[in-house]
Amino acid sequence: MKGFRKLLRWMLISLGIIAGLVIALQLWFFGHVLWWRTHDPESTAFMRARVAAAERDGKPLKFRHKWVPYEKISPHLKRALVTSEDDTFTEHAGFNWEAIQKALDKNEQRGKVVAGGSTITQQLAKNLFLSGERSVVRKGQEAVIAVMLEQSMDKKRIFEIYLNVIEWGNGVFGAEAAARHYFGVSAAQLSAGQSAKLAAMVPRPRFYDRNREAPYLMKRTEIIQSRMHMAVVP
Repeated sequence: MKGFRKLLRWMLISLGIIAGLVIALQLWFFGHVLWWRTHDPESTAFMRARVAAAERDGKPLKFRHKWVPYEKISPHLKRALVTSEDDTFTEHAGFNWEAIQKALDKNEQRGKVVAGGSTITQQLAKNLFLSGERSVVRKGQEAVIAVMLEQSMDKKRIFEIYLNVIEWGNGVFGAEAAARHYFGVSAAQLSAGQSAKLAAMVPRPRFYDRNREAPYLMKRTEIIQSRMHMAVVP
């Protein structure tokens, strides 16, 4: 009986420690989210992971990233990304349940994970804090951070950070670096066609950096451009 009590006490202490660590981690995330309401992130977990992976492979990245304010990013690019990545961005509270269900159905049909149904807010949560691995724990943490973002920032700020940190090629991050890298113009000068192409590249940016005229990319660009006029942006 004494041994059982000792084991039970040890288990309760262990659970308490784990719970404390989980809470501390969430507070750390939340503290950063609150800070970024008014301060621009200098880097993200995703950027740092890419740089570290390249160094491990002995192929250091030429890192390209420049923050620009929301007003200095082409409205065409904003509409293109909402069209391509999250057409209900201004309406939802972080999650598009219809898109998630469609992704689950598609994954079940394929027998593997081929779609995620992530919103712009969820993508930003992952890029800011998390690794690229696919797991239930990581997806759950992504959801918690997405709620933090939606409750702490307005849609315009969420979208501004997203536009400035997403990957657009090998070592290319954010709208300004992408515009310069692919078209030799500023993010503010991007045309509708250029914006549609950048939006089409988002799911596989490093691949399309090497294959800029890939048939699927060109077709997807046409589709996005034809629908951009319907997009609602912050």
